Amino acid sequence: MLNNFGIVFGQSGFQFPKESDRSYTMRFQLINNLIVVPVEVNKTKLSFILDTGVQKNILFSLSGKDSLGLNNVKKVSLYGLGNGNEIEALLSHFNEIKVGDLKSRGQSLYVILNDQFELSGKMGITIHGIIGYQLFKDVIAKINYKTKKITFYNPKNYRYKTCRKCEVFSIEFYRDKPYIDIGVQLDTIGNEEIPIKILVDSGGSDALWLFENSKERIRTPLRYFNAILGEGLSGTIYGNKSRIPKVKLGKFEITQPTVSFLDTLTTYRARKFEERNGSIGGNLLKRFKVWIDYPNKKITLKKNASFSGGFEYDMSGIDILYNGEELVKELETKKVVDFASRDVTNNSTVFFSTNYHYKFMPFYKVSNVLKDSPAEKAGILPGDVLLKFNGVAVYKYSIGEIIQKLQQKEGKRIRLMIRRGGIEGRILKFQFRLKKRI
Repeated sequence: MLNNFGIVFGQSGFQFPKESDRSYTMRFQLINNLIVVPVEVNKTKLSFILDTGVQKNILFSLSGKDSLGLNNVKKVSLYGLGNGNEIEALLSHFNEIKVGDLKSRGQSLYVILNDQFELSGKMGITIHGIIGYQLFKDVIAKINYKTKKITFYNPKNYRYKTCRKCEVFSIEFYRDKPYIDIGVQLDTIGNEEIPIKILVDSGGSDALWLFENSKERIRTPLRYFNAILGEGLSGTIYGNKSRIPKVKLGKFEITQPTVSFLDTLTTYRARKFEERNGSIGGNLLKRFKVWIDYPNKKITLKKNASFSGGFEYDMSGIDILYNGEELVKELETKKVVDFASRDVTNNSTVFFSTNYHYKFMPFYKVSNVLKDSPAEKAGILPGDVLLKFNGVAVYKYSIGEIIQKLQQKEGKRIRLMIRRGGIEGRILKFQFRLKKRI
């Protein structure tokens, strides 16, 4: 999360090619419940996360092949969620940014010099930055999580259709971030609903975060486990993961969602908006078709086919990161028929041609192992590189597919082949069974 530094620069907003244009639709990737869209910055094609929870455009450090020209640059300091200190960044003004057909000149960018987020590693693809308020303030956006399409409407000529199955929430803005009022049931005794105010955060992959003691009754339930929730601008974000009986968004009731409870230290800066009690993220939002309407200060939800799906979590105790690509030697066997004559019935020979080919394929490593988890008890260590998952080479899976397999039913056996100690390290095998912790 970024602060408003009190610097005001005239920015032309995002505009359609023609003022009479009504809408523009584009596809997006949905990875770990996060929306990834193609963005052009000063004519360079990049990938950004679409995040209602950020105020400014953020760019991470780029590799040489992704380098781009930045204008009017100076050093600044940023801070946000996490227990660490402020971080150093560059502030660049008057940049051109395109999202599909929408273009804006004069945009500011905060360029983080030391990218501790490891977003690319967690997503399995290169993520260059985050875009939020600066885009949403100029459009009405309809996000269809099922079809993975987002439509941007021109607010000047958009008309809402009557929708009896929809629920409309008024947005309250604080530092250009959207907050809505919802209800939660925290106790299984009785059915008391507690009204709370939460940030709508499409850039968060979890379902729900609650800030401990932001209200008297908001505290971690008896059954929970400690988890790393992600990286903020000011360091690692820790929380206690649990379940609560119910979340209520207007007429929509969602039962048994996973919830992460965050302590006062981690959320110190986020609590400067004293009315805030937490945030909802992609694991909850993806259960709806979502209209985000900043110009008219409202958000509309309509449930989709994912609405009644369960809320799963990792039952292994390991965090996995993309570890780059390695050269892989693969055996390729082809069946070849040699026809001695046109009479294929009587005069043909079948033989097999064996060849090897080499490809660069993705690999993954263990970044963290939770204490007392099945993986830790089996002997898995941070830094272990995954080679095979249940007998299958890991490069045949995306990182999302591996994460999903670690969220399957309790008791499922997981077999891992890993390499420990660098490219010439030891090859080891481990196995354990997934175990529920809440």
